[in-house]
Amino acid sequence: MSQAEVSRMKPPLVPLATLIGRELRSEKVEKPFVKYGQAGLAKKGEDYYLIKLDCERVPGNPSTSFSVFAIFDGHNGISAAIFAKENLLGNVLSAIPQGISREEWLQALPRALVAGFVKTDIEFQQKGETSGTTVTFVVIDGWTITVASVGDSRCILDTQGGVVSLLTVDHRLEENVEERERVTASGGEVGRLNVFGGNEVGPLRCWPGGLCLSRSIGDTDVGEFIVPIPHVKQVKLSNAGGRLIIASDGIWDALPSDMAAKSCRGLPTELAAKLVVKEALRSRGLKDDTTCLVVDIIPCDHSVLLPTPRKKQNMLSALFGKKSETSMSKSTNKLSAVGVVEELFEEGSAMLQKAGYGDIFSAAVVPNINSFSNLGFVELGKDFPQNTNSGLFRCAVCQVDQSPADGLSVNSGTFFSPASKPWEGPFLCANCRKKKDAMEGKKAKQTHGDLIVNDMVKW
Repeated sequence: MSQAEVSRMKPPLVPLATLIGRELRSEKVEKPFVKYGQAGLAKKGEDYYLIKLDCERVPGNPSTSFSVFAIFDGHNGISAAIFAKENLLGNVLSAIPQGISREEWLQALPRALVAGFVKTDIEFQQKGETSGTTVTFVVIDGWTITVASVGDSRCILDTQGGVVSLLTVDHRLEENVEERERVTASGGEVGRLNVFGGNEVGPLRCWPGGLCLSRSIGDTDVGEFIVPIPHVKQVKLSNAGGRLIIASDGIWDALPSDMAAKSCRGLPTELAAKLVVKEALRSRGLKDDTTCLVVDIIPCDHSVLLPTPRKKQNMLSALFGKKSETSMSKSTNKLSAVGVVEELFEEGSAMLQKAGYGDIFSAAVVPNINSFSNLGFVELGKDFPQNTNSGLFRCAVCQVDQSPADGLSVNSGTFFSPASKPWEGPFLCANCRKKKDAMEGKKAKQTHGDLIVNDMVKW
């Protein structure tokens, strides 16, 4: 085949400007403005936040920009909060393939968030520190908002119709029945702190460890039942815009969501954030770190987000009235006027297999992964660290050398002894396998003081 024939068979190269133009035309609606304000007061100094307005899906292309806002409420120290702040965003973005369209990017984002949370937790475990952190992580791309969260920091959405929506789920054992059932079904215990005389005090906690949260990043010393798998929700706003309030539990322990939203309506974001903190202090005092981010998503033809009076009759007719082809555009205008939100995705299960995330742990344990296949994820192969000279195998997570009798392959279904024939890696030690099993909802058994995980690993 001649060089000319080969050249004719190759698809023509498309200039970058043309690709950008296609993406802009496909969106059809101009991107909104994003304005934010931040306020907070420290009691223990364990709250951290992240604000990035200049992220780009295509590096060097400002038209593909998106914004990230996050709050990290640390406990038992600050190292987990700082580590998550510095590494989580990079881990999420590394789990999204390059060269895909905006629509594909948004579809891949929820799954990438789960992988990023799990990978960040695993990387922090390798540091050998014991602190933990809640995370509420918000990505804003145009009118689409994607929120991933573990713990009890919260993100609420206040739309122009005066309707307040909760975009996160609190993972407090005291209040979340489903999380209590998950922990106990996996072999953990839930109870209050016992004091002298047998009296129980304080909130419900997970034992061992005594943490009152069921999900977090870090907390390597409190057992495998505390998992880093986030609740993820993705919504699309109408072109009327909306306001997000992202805050640590120092705010929400003092203010209900609707009161926090109502207290700052109509105010600029910086002043609104300060007022929310002030209202929380007035209600409860400074009992905990209080950090608040207020983010307005504003139509491009407005300079500020203005509250719209709520008209119940119009809203009901817009939401439930019959639509004909001739009245579709009018109904759409009504929906936009009251700030109706379209839910695109929601998954809150802590069990990887149940949520359809069965391969995420395998992807996350690969050290120094730079790219993922199949919308961001790969299966681990046979080539994995093994100390062939000593006969030891290296755990894929904690990187500790152990004999084959002390653990098993991620891909295996039976226990392997030193006398067994060689097996395919990667290898997990007993501790890291317990964490993986807890993420996948596999129950651990307690027998005569020896822990048997899924009837396979005994130590």
